Amino acid sequence: MRLVMQHLRITGALISREMATRFGSKPGGYLWAIVDPVAHVTLMTLIFQAIARSPALGLSFPLFFASGYLPFNFYQRMSSFVAGTMKANRALLSYPIVSPIDALVSRFVLQFTTDAIVTIVLLLVALEASTSTSVVDFAGAAEAAIMAGLLGLGVGTMNIVLFARSPLYEQIFAIVSRPLFMVSGVFFLPDGLPEPFREYLLYNPVAHIIMYFRKSIYPEYRGEFLDTSYVLEFSAVCLVLGLVLLTFSLREIREDRV
Repeated sequence: MRLVMQHLRITGALISREMATRFGSKPGGYLWAIVDPVAHVTLMTLIFQAIARSPALGLSFPLFFASGYLPFNFYQRMSSFVAGTMKANRALLSYPIVSPIDALVSRFVLQFTTDAIVTIVLLLVALEASTSTSVVDFAGAAEAAIMAGLLGLGVGTMNIVLFARSPLYEQIFAIVSRPLFMVSGVFFLPDGLPEPFREYLLYNPVAHIIMYFRKSIYPEYRGEFLDTSYVLEFSAVCLVLGLVLLTFSLREIREDRV
């Protein structure tokens, strides 16, 4: 019990440190975390309103893009933030009392809380701006957000060691991830794609998360090809692999050899 309380205190201290480092030095602090997704959704709305009469679902462009961008942003930011855990806390890891798992948990909790607040605020704003009278399944939207966070945690944890051991892999991962925004269903519905393109796209777990989130926002959207089990299994495999790599690299991490 004493060991658990010790880790909780260390994790709390690391969260406070991360908040001060990440938001304390910026004007507006936490507000910047909300401004960025608002700007993205606004820009996408303006562009597509100029070239299309209506979105693929409903009548509101802001709500449609928010329903795609928010879960994608949840995954991407979590993955990126978690992957940088050891680099950001390398000096603290020289102290035996601080473990890499403490740093990992603190970053996950801070990023998940931040993204949850951003998602709630932006979704409520988009719903208020839309003319939809449909009842939103907030429980389903929360489940999709949790799945996005877990996927980001799994991929990010796996990349902590892989990035450190192979700068080439980090560059390749960055290149491969760039088109992910375009092929995850943020701008379209995977259901409408012809085969074999739809089959290929559905190997992307982020596409399923976006489908699940949209299904919670739009009751009329069926999401026929949605597979939440695939997302959870993919996330679990990445997380287990990441924790195994982290466990076998603990000594090298503490000695600053990776």
